Amino acid sequence: MVSIREIKEKKLIPQKPQFKMMLGGGLALTKTLILNLGDLKKLRKIESDGVRYQRPNRPYDLIPYSSSMKYCKSNEIYLRPTLWCDPTEPAVVALAHQLGAYKKTDREFAEAAFQFVKEQMTLEILPFNPVSETIKRGTGTCIHLISVFIALCRAAGIKARYKMFAMNMIQAWYDTTVNVDPLIKKWYDSMGYFMIEGEGEAYIDGKWVVAHVGPRAERQAAGGIPITEFGEDSLGNWFFAIPGSIMYMESIPIGLGGALRFLNKLAPGSMERVNISIQKQIKLGTEILQKEGGIEHYNSKARKKKGPITPELTLKGQDKIVFEK
Repeated sequence: MVSIREIKEKKLIPQKPQFKMMLGGGLALTKTLILNLGDLKKLRKIESDGVRYQRPNRPYDLIPYSSSMKYCKSNEIYLRPTLWCDPTEPAVVALAHQLGAYKKTDREFAEAAFQFVKEQMTLEILPFNPVSETIKRGTGTCIHLISVFIALCRAAGIKARYKMFAMNMIQAWYDTTVNVDPLIKKWYDSMGYFMIEGEGEAYIDGKWVVAHVGPRAERQAAGGIPITEFGEDSLGNWFFAIPGSIMYMESIPIGLGGALRFLNKLAPGSMERVNISIQKQIKLGTEILQKEGGIEHYNSKARKKKGPITPELTLKGQDKIVFEK
């Protein structure tokens, strides 16, 4: 249970831009469901003879936690536990040590955490849960995966924060995550953008370094885009932020994810269709990478085709909103 003191200290109450996006998304979803009641019963479940989603096996082993493992116990902003992101959970501490916490430099560790979350964990649309559950399961939404990266950094004593924004996406990813389900398509199209997306950022050598851990190399290959590295932004590459929507914050706000929980209860089939589509995208990307001779060869060609990736590319005239100093 989150205390009133925590809500105030960690700014868990959505700020005005967040609240407007969350309220707008909730209202748009409610309107979509009301206007499509006739389809809801048909779409809320997958046909009995249809393809069902099977969660992929976790591709990594986890070392056991030991009470001798060092971890950051600071209550300082960007280091302390926050909603759905507790760096003191045993599974987080153990994985941080597995990745070299307190043995590597801050940059080396942040890069190792980035590579682990981005390439070992898999996108799956499901409601929020404690970060240790995501680690043990190996799948989660972009926000789940960002929380793992942030928790790992904080456990290792590296400040980390969320960067949130409302956005549009490239056509290849729209077709994979939106266009595969009628209800989600109508929800997205009614707003004209995806409600909330995000990235992580780690404070390295006196500056914030972006880490977009959501897409595995296979998904990026399937979308025909370069495979990004630590410090390279999603904005301008496959996401395009709505002007004025970029926000930097210590914690996920209370209420974020409510629309997902609502959709999961009313139309679980919609979320399952998206998850099935994501697995198909990963399979396609795997075939592309094999055909191109591996990640390095593919990435070299993709980067030459696209041109240099800007570390943090935003739309012209776009405002950034910082909630914590």
